[in-house]
Amino acid sequence: MSSYADRDGSIWMDGKLIPWREANVHILTHAMHYASSVFEGERAYGGKIFKSREHSERLKRSAQMIDFEIPYTVDEIEAAKVEVLAASGLKDAYVRAVAWRGAGEDMGVASARNPVRMAIAVWEWGAYYGDAKMKGAKLDISKWKRPSPETIPSHAKAAGLYMICTMSKHAAEAKGCSDAMMFDYRGYVAEATGANIFFVKDGEVHTPDPDCFLNGLTRQTVIGMLRDKQIKVHERHIMPEELEGFEQCWLTGTAAEVTPVGQIGDYNFDVGALTRDIAQSYEKLVRE
Repeated sequence: MSSYADRDGSIWMDGKLIPWREANVHILTHAMHYASSVFEGERAYGGKIFKSREHSERLKRSAQMIDFEIPYTVDEIEAAKVEVLAASGLKDAYVRAVAWRGAGEDMGVASARNPVRMAIAVWEWGAYYGDAKMKGAKLDISKWKRPSPETIPSHAKAAGLYMICTMSKHAAEAKGCSDAMMFDYRGYVAEATGANIFFVKDGEVHTPDPDCFLNGLTRQTVIGMLRDKQIKVHERHIMPEELEGFEQCWLTGTAAEVTPVGQIGDYNFDVGALTRDIAQSYEKLVRE
């Protein structure tokens, strides 16, 4: 596959479509130095972006959480996504919207005078974890922990919050794993590096309380599906020693969709009937 910097097509940037290779920023862009950037990952199925407006609304909220205002309304962001998706010619695609503080009068930690910029790109992206959808992903356990909400805006989808996720995933891949599970600052089970996590025991579902990490839109969707199926869902703090007693496990996220997990560290899980049912039900839902 070619570099993401060297592709045909168009990217929506600051209000207009421009050739893909020309979607560049200056080296002194504030976000590059100080992580003043937020983003959304979305998927289109059959030409329609799943939960598109909810993603646009969260993008705006994330920017506000890290102290800047995106200069486009939710309606304008929605129209831009429709425009760039149509220009791509793709029906099933990944959609990345990103907003950031650009280069301007400020080049220090403070950047209030710098312009806020925005771009939207669309590309083909298959299963995030490859063939793990069939046999179950293998996860490492990260040495890094999700921080306290007293130290970061933990509910913003902000680029800087993913630094330890990148480090964790690189370490996991070096061990032959697909991803890593992270604990939070208190030692509770939190999430994977870019996906929320669910467990099954005795026909009931357990998932960490997202009180210090992103409450994913796919996570919320799957919880709603489970409750519609009359399956009890416990949103709670989960201790590491509980992993041994869980029977099934899966991850959720826009990129991950619903991906079964077969192993976390030394703990093994079945790709069981409930996991398969939820994965299939989610696939059906997003294509309705």
